[in-house]
Amino acid sequence: MPAGTVTAAMPADHSVSTDYLRALKKALTGSDGKQLVLLCNFEAELQRMEELGCLLAARDDVLILKYPLDPDYAAYLTKVGLPPPTVAVPENVVPGRTTTEDVLDSPILLDRLSRLARDGALLLPVTTTAAEEELAGKCGLPLAVPGAATFERVNSKIYGRRLCSDAGIRPVPGHCCESVTELAGILRGYKPVLEAGGRVVVKDAFGVSGKRLVVLDHPARADQLLRMIQRRAADARLNLVVEEWIGRRYDLNYQVTVSRDGGMNLDFIKVALNEKGIHRGHVMPAPLTRVQRGEIESAAIEVGKRLHADGFFGVVGIDAIVGADNTIYPVLEINARLNMSTYQGSVLELHQPAGYMALARHYSLHTGEPLTFSRLSRALGHLLEPGGSQYLIITCFGTVNANAEFGLGGDGRLYTILFAASQPRLAALDGAVQATLSRLCDG
Repeated sequence: MPAGTVTAAMPADHSVSTDYLRALKKALTGSDGKQLVLLCNFEAELQRMEELGCLLAARDDVLILKYPLDPDYAAYLTKVGLPPPTVAVPENVVPGRTTTEDVLDSPILLDRLSRLARDGALLLPVTTTAAEEELAGKCGLPLAVPGAATFERVNSKIYGRRLCSDAGIRPVPGHCCESVTELAGILRGYKPVLEAGGRVVVKDAFGVSGKRLVVLDHPARADQLLRMIQRRAADARLNLVVEEWIGRRYDLNYQVTVSRDGGMNLDFIKVALNEKGIHRGHVMPAPLTRVQRGEIESAAIEVGKRLHADGFFGVVGIDAIVGADNTIYPVLEINARLNMSTYQGSVLELHQPAGYMALARHYSLHTGEPLTFSRLSRALGHLLEPGGSQYLIITCFGTVNANAEFGLGGDGRLYTILFAASQPRLAALDGAVQATLSRLCDG
């Protein structure tokens, strides 16, 4: 059977979106058939991750990409039941500039978006910044999510800690810190913990993806950090949280969709794979007890209610911890924006049979030159055949050659979701994919 051939049942009408997408559209727009213009402004993470939008958008939606979609990858997506939407590419593209900035500098595309706005389309970015607000205003294209000020307010880690306190949600032990004096007092209070071998984490309230955090494991390290902040910040206002390091069995990530009318839905709960604070992927389903799941569900409702009361609606990714003693800390961090997991919903709906496990992860590739999708699919062969006991779906191909625009060769990442009927088979599939990609890079 040729690589990419699908044996799993697919919708007869490829224009029909998934239940997951219809529910999301209804929550954001009030109509499950509303046309969306997706702008996947993931630039803070990695260039070309915007192609993840192909997994979420319906065929009659529009996805803005910095570069055209590889035609072989587009054909592959159609084969696996995820026919890509119409792709719109700015006519003026500058390497290293954000896609939003490229669109703002592209009159032809701006005119096209204005026509879509007149037909009733809405703009759906990952998150709203001043640039997306400017784009929406120029095109008359209404946002399907709140404005930049709301996103900034509710994504603060200080906001999240105070929400937990007000809602009675078990917090990770720690403190909010808004001045150098406060920080000095807090670190002084943790000196006995650090002397006894414990660890404390200091986080920027607006840091994302494991960035702008420091793990303190000795009083001297805490003193060094304090001196550095005193030199840089003096009496300036700080936005930090200081939290105790929790020994954990595993990390969790779950998603809540808050509707414009205040309704909410817990979309999924996954195990989050983190390495030194950096996100590496997800495993689903999460192995929670009924009581643990109940705690997550209760926290999800409280977070959703309070976000809506503060003017937010849309997708919320929430990080949580299952401690070494099985204690649930339901809200480690609130990420009120579309997350990588948001784009996986339709893939899981179509390709994860009951009882199967799934692993979302990326693989680093070092080919030294750009890699074509046809060459990649030939190498993976039968592993790209959904419907067997183990298989994978390629969820983002553009990132494989993300560095090519900077003249840095073919080094990049391949994003995937792996499916298998058991944990051992999932691990075996992961190993097989890694071995195949290693041979491909060596060759």
